[in-house]
Amino acid sequence: MQVIALLRGVTPIGKNKIPKMSYVVEILEEAGFKNVKTFIQSGNVILDTEMNDEETATLIHDTIADKIGAKLSVIIKRKADFALVLSQNPYDENMDVSRIHVTFTNDTYNQLTLNTILEKEYGDELLNDGDACFFMHLPRESSKKVLNNNYLERKLKIVATTRKLTVVKKLYNLLDKTKRHIQW
Repeated sequence: MQVIALLRGVTPIGKNKIPKMSYVVEILEEAGFKNVKTFIQSGNVILDTEMNDEETATLIHDTIADKIGAKLSVIIKRKADFALVLSQNPYDENMDVSRIHVTFTNDTYNQLTLNTILEKEYGDELLNDGDACFFMHLPRESSKKVLNNNYLERKLKIVATTRKLTVVKKLYNLLDKTKRHIQW
């Protein structure tokens, strides 16, 4: 089954540096995954696996840690999750799509805590929840952004990773395609 592995914490330098995503493809194929492909340098991997999500995440994490030294959290999603995200985007076409962010987690969280976070005012920043993610609209003109991945992780006590909606759309469109590494 095809899955999307979203790597949390990829950095261009430092302890979680990934030298080349093409190397990630190579080591994940050596670990037994099939049809591995990546999208941009920020930790987006599409692959085929027969393992469950937890086993898949663990093998990806351990392989990258052993071969590269980066200790990254791995969030596994499927095509249906991405289709749901795209269908539930709460923001209309008048909003700058480049400022819409999608936050994913595999963790459970307290619904009462989430409700408190959703009811809070964030100025011109917006936060909404969906069935498979959280949506944030973060206008450029916000002087100090409150909403971000770290904020949601801290408040909800989860591990999460955030992608722009444009990246989510591109990943969704890459599913079931054969090209191994795409850099736009």
